[in-house]
Amino acid sequence: MAHPALSDSVRALAHRGVVKTYRKGALLIQEGDIGDTIFIILRGRLRAYSDSVAGKEPTIYDSYGPGEYVGEMGLDGGPRSANVEALETSICAMITRRTLEAHLTEQPQFAFELLTKVIQRARAATMRVRNMGQIDVYGRLKLLLLSLAEADGDGSFVTRERMTHKEIASHLGCSREMVSRVLKDLERGGDVIVDKREHRLRWRRLPAGW
Repeated sequence: MAHPALSDSVRALAHRGVVKTYRKGALLIQEGDIGDTIFIILRGRLRAYSDSVAGKEPTIYDSYGPGEYVGEMGLDGGPRSANVEALETSICAMITRRTLEAHLTEQPQFAFELLTKVIQRARAATMRVRNMGQIDVYGRLKLLLLSLAEADGDGSFVTRERMTHKEIASHLGCSREMVSRVLKDLERGGDVIVDKREHRLRWRRLPAGW
């Protein structure tokens, strides 16, 4: 099966793994567990998140699609730092640490690709923490929508994922009520169209401020 979204190096590694199908909602990685396996996404989407603490909403870190991989933070033998679940039926190649070591022996350049991915995700996490403290809720919502934007045929943009107000709140680190308030104001002003059935947002141009 061809997977055009995979780079040559990732495709070569995927061929060494065990291919499995995960139903929507299946938990591939559980926070706190010890594991040394990474998952290369061949089809579908996965989401990384942390469990709720003291009644707060779960923290959603990011979602990943074909060609990407998750679980690399567990290669040091420490506990998993987040949960990873399937957002939809997904097909992944499961790679053990031993398999990865064999791959690196034959293709040592992949170590730099793996290191780059770890650095990029660490940088994104740092930016996320900074944004929580320095940018208001609308600013964080705008950044989230732009990161999820998918161009539509009529010149508008739509979120590529279905997201409830609760899920958006988890991304932004605020209450679901605050998200509902901001989106209602944007919808009332004609800036954003909320598809309540699909749980998607559509817009042409987001305002500079709320």
